[in-house]
Amino acid sequence: MEEPLKRNYAPVKDLKPDEHIRMVQEIFATVTGKYDFLNHLLSFRRDVAWRRFAARKMRFPKTRRYLDVATGTADLALEVARRYPDVQVTGLDFVPEMLEKAAEKSARRKECRDRVSFVQGDALALPFADQSFDVVGIAFGIRNIPDRPGALREFHRVLVNGGQVAVLEMQSPQVKVLRLLCSFYLRSVLPRLARRFTRNPAAYLYLADSILSFPPPERFSGMMRDAGFSDVRHYPLTLGITRLYVGWKPE
Repeated sequence: MEEPLKRNYAPVKDLKPDEHIRMVQEIFATVTGKYDFLNHLLSFRRDVAWRRFAARKMRFPKTRRYLDVATGTADLALEVARRYPDVQVTGLDFVPEMLEKAAEKSARRKECRDRVSFVQGDALALPFADQSFDVVGIAFGIRNIPDRPGALREFHRVLVNGGQVAVLEMQSPQVKVLRLLCSFYLRSVLPRLARRFTRNPAAYLYLADSILSFPPPERFSGMMRDAGFSDVRHYPLTLGITRLYVGWKPE
């Protein structure tokens, strides 16, 4: 068994943008091996249902192309490819270790092999032309981007007119008692569970902090509208511990 990493990460609110980016790169480079297992375990496998819900809400009227930003190990990208057999899927991430895992998973699925590709890149400078995709999605990644308005503007740029953005993210529930229970689970239970399975248990303290620090629904919806999206809606999932935000680029 590998020796645990000795790490303590600063609270999200205290981080400068460049520090936040470096920290996220290190965290996701060191948890790749158990990443899928822990996602399913720590969410009681609800993360699978959340991604399926997000995919069901997507619409592909023009290009039949989907961009999955911060794709990680490609769970949402592969769910979209499975659900829409004629859609071309591109997964983007800035952590090479994650992309390696994503490519391995994709290669094992014959139905996805010729329709899913991966590229290393930055959500704030997407390496694609204007109006390249019908849908841009991001699952559990927007909270790891310090400049969220900049990322949303980039999503808007690469979408076709009439295109859709889908942001799936965990956050603190709005109901007080649920918020207290969620905080207890994230700060006390989750790190102890993670410590058994990962060499970087401090990563899951960061995970808890990033979830609890994410802006409330109306503020994040306003951020989407400021980036140019219209008809912005959000759907609470599993008592509001996760939400799907959907917006449209005007025709």
